Amino acid sequence: MTSPTPQQPRTAARTPDAPAQTPQEAPAAYQETRIERAVGRGFARVAARALAPYQTAVIRIGFAGTWLLFLLREWPHRQQLYGPAGPWDFGMARQLLNGNHGFSVLVWSDGRGWFECVYVLAIVVSALLMLGWRTRTMSVLFMVGVLSLQNRSVFIGDGGDNVIHLMAIYLVLTRCGQVWSLDARRARRAAAAPGEDAAVPPRDLTGIVLWAVLGLALAVAQLSGAPGLTWFGHGPFPHFGWSLALWGLWATHGLWWAVRRHAPGEPRIVLDTLAKLAHNAALLVIMVEVCLVYATAGWYKIQGSRWQDGTAVYYPMHLDYFSPWPELSQLLGGNGLVILLITYGTVIFQVAFPFTVFNRRLKNALLVVMICEHLSIAFLLGLPFFSLAMITADAVFLPTNFLTWLGGRLTRLRRRLFRRTGDPSAGTGDHGPGTAAGGAGPEAAVRSGSDGQPLVG
Repeated sequence: MTSPTPQQPRTAARTPDAPAQTPQEAPAAYQETRIERAVGRGFARVAARALAPYQTAVIRIGFAGTWLLFLLREWPHRQQLYGPAGPWDFGMARQLLNGNHGFSVLVWSDGRGWFECVYVLAIVVSALLMLGWRTRTMSVLFMVGVLSLQNRSVFIGDGGDNVIHLMAIYLVLTRCGQVWSLDARRARRAAAAPGEDAAVPPRDLTGIVLWAVLGLALAVAQLSGAPGLTWFGHGPFPHFGWSLALWGLWATHGLWWAVRRHAPGEPRIVLDTLAKLAHNAALLVIMVEVCLVYATAGWYKIQGSRWQDGTAVYYPMHLDYFSPWPELSQLLGGNGLVILLITYGTVIFQVAFPFTVFNRRLKNALLVVMICEHLSIAFLLGLPFFSLAMITADAVFLPTNFLTWLGGRLTRLRRRLFRRTGDPSAGTGDHGPGTAAGGAGPEAAVRSGSDGQPLVG
């Protein structure tokens, strides 16, 4: 018995007139359009890393330092400015905040001890944020301290206080401790520790205790019915109360630690991408805010008759309140040509600034002029904190190459100073603003880009 032979497939007989059959062609691959490729590259750019780490570090240091110096200068007068001894007493402050729905922990109690505790904590938090210790937590406490003191006496302050008020809220959403911070130094030391798994962060007992204590304090305030802690009432956003915001930040910090510690992989990647998107969005808002400040200031000046005839700068220079150096003010105020140039130049530069941010050379040149203008305001008119706040806001547009160069110079200066004092750790490079300039450790991963060009501007 033989095995059957395989049957060959039958083919239809082809007549001479019938065309030859060809195999079916594969469908053509989908070709992305130019717009789709641009959108994809843009999304990858904003989601791949937190942009402008050096600029946000300067903003963190600048605003925290400005607020710290202000609180220290007003220490002898703190009771009259924000405390129970001031003309704007506790009852008036609570009534005003009930009407404008502002947030302040100072209206939770009218005791002097509570005020002193809040004021001292605001000083400590500002110093820790400036140094970059636990920046995620300190940025939230810094926001609470700024809002509490400023909203307690809303009629005290100037334009610089308004800028700090806004930037304190934006800083919460930024990764402002990537470089030039104690957090960055701790991350480098943990990565360089022998026998440590870089994929699994250390336990961080200090962070756990701090997170638990702050959660307990917020729970006590919530259960006691503290004013301003509403869930869906008036808060930082419409229909988004302060209770929801603070508890959301507290829960997010805990979730972030738990995911980094116990859930490596896709959960960590998703949370990290969301954090980068929030950082980049807040950075964009800060840049737009600075442009709006200058644009509105310039266009309002154009409408004033004193700015139109070129004499607006003359009047504040002859006010005793704004003349810390009377002789210098009289010397400049007595020259009509100088007054005319300063008046018109101020308007021109403020109106033109938002239109130059997309041209690097023009933007950098105009930044020098704006910073010099604010330095002159601090020196001639005696408004140092306003000038520091505005210079810090301008720093978001500084080139990354300049900031890394400046950081390197400061590091070399620090090493020389410590070498003279005989400190053996002067050359380690574990701390100081210029550590990242060398490109070592995790800070090298947040550089401006492979081509060395600044991300902002």
